[in-house]
Amino acid sequence: MRGCFRMKEKEAVKRIIENVGGKDNIKKAWHCMTRLRFDLVDQAKIDHESVKQVNGVIGEQLQNDQYQVIIGTNVQVYYNALMEELEVDENTISTIEEKSSKGMFGRLLDVVSGVFGPIVPAIAGAGMIKGVLAGLIALNILSKESETVVILDLIASGVFYFLPFFLAASAAKIFKTNQYLAIAVAGGLMYPTLLDAAKLGEITKYYFLGLPIPVINYSGTVIPIILSVWALSYIHRWVDKWMPSVLRTVFTPTLTLFLVIPVTLIVTGPLGSYVGRGLAYMVEFLFNVSPILAGVVMGGARPIEIVFGVHHAITPIALQNFADKGYDMLMPMMFMTNMAIAGATFAMFFKANSKTEKSVILSATISAILGITEPALFGVLIRNKKAFIACTIGSTIAATFFAVMGVRIYGYILSSIVSLVAYVGPYFPYAIAGIIIAIGTAFSITFLTVKKNSFGAGHKDTPVQKISG
Repeated sequence: MRGCFRMKEKEAVKRIIENVGGKDNIKKAWHCMTRLRFDLVDQAKIDHESVKQVNGVIGEQLQNDQYQVIIGTNVQVYYNALMEELEVDENTISTIEEKSSKGMFGRLLDVVSGVFGPIVPAIAGAGMIKGVLAGLIALNILSKESETVVILDLIASGVFYFLPFFLAASAAKIFKTNQYLAIAVAGGLMYPTLLDAAKLGEITKYYFLGLPIPVINYSGTVIPIILSVWALSYIHRWVDKWMPSVLRTVFTPTLTLFLVIPVTLIVTGPLGSYVGRGLAYMVEFLFNVSPILAGVVMGGARPIEIVFGVHHAITPIALQNFADKGYDMLMPMMFMTNMAIAGATFAMFFKANSKTEKSVILSATISAILGITEPALFGVLIRNKKAFIACTIGSTIAATFFAVMGVRIYGYILSSIVSLVAYVGPYFPYAIAGIIIAIGTAFSITFLTVKKNSFGAGHKDTPVQKISG
């Protein structure tokens, strides 16, 4: 979408491009919910301090050889301006070949963040509807049998049921392959004949050239389609490489699909399913062995994950839990982290001196309560070590409380105060108590340990500027 930005975003983007080494230094650019993400030719050309001073930039960092510029909820506007300034569409810059020096773990995190970033609006919107619907049913405002509920559930559940199609389109950009062939691969995984057989519990019913096809329900799964699109990228390039140019239009996609869908059904699909379930079982095992340890690990690590931009790594496990068990216990912990961040940030409001500082902090607090934490973390908390530690402690204690009480949620939903309605039912009192613990602990520790006028301590070279929406 072109032109959906104001002059100040256009000027800001020009300065960002200039200070990351110019257009020729950008190999790849994309965005998640709050960050512009870059793969650069030469990271030594980055002028970090100048990027920090660009209007609207909350912070910046290098993570796993990926350069991240934290913008906040207005990131889509900046991204549109970036694409126009680079004079490419959103696909072109992602198709430039690159030689990556990243390790396997770093590349894996890039794939997860790159795949989920573009589809977050769809799953967040559908998840919010699902959560609100669950609350309305629990409060007996709507009947579970009403036609209105059926339609609302269709809106909410459709995204998650057909999630492999969304992931296929997104993964195709990451793996630089044809987007429509990727969607066709998802169609193979989601074909009703196979899904119906899976619902009947048949382990192996179909064969292809004598090879058994494990019958698995792939609706709502994550890893199978990502692995399959990765395989597609290699098979498609290989076929296209030797296919005569006069035959490519018809026979390259024909042969590619003939090869890749059996590979998907026999190898990458089942492998991805086993990996996804294995990760989910590992998390479940941790909860069963020691809920306290699970809470400490998940709650304590979450703020750090957000800072380093790897927080999407938990999403495939949560979605696998929803697909297999119908509920998840990780997302409630993410909710507690956001509330702890809001609590610590709000405490900094009383430690700031100027009206400008207070305005920045209050805006960041509201964003955190609504589920967007980067303005609070990068604009406020990492400026003061004690405040960041306080939010981590609050997150850890509240997440541990949730783990011990077995708090769970039955649909993917943005971790914000608005999602509280999704907890209506047996876990609602615990949800209220968890919010009080998270906000209260983080606020109290920050308020008691941080000195007055300490906002920005340790970051005197970084000017305070109001975050524009």
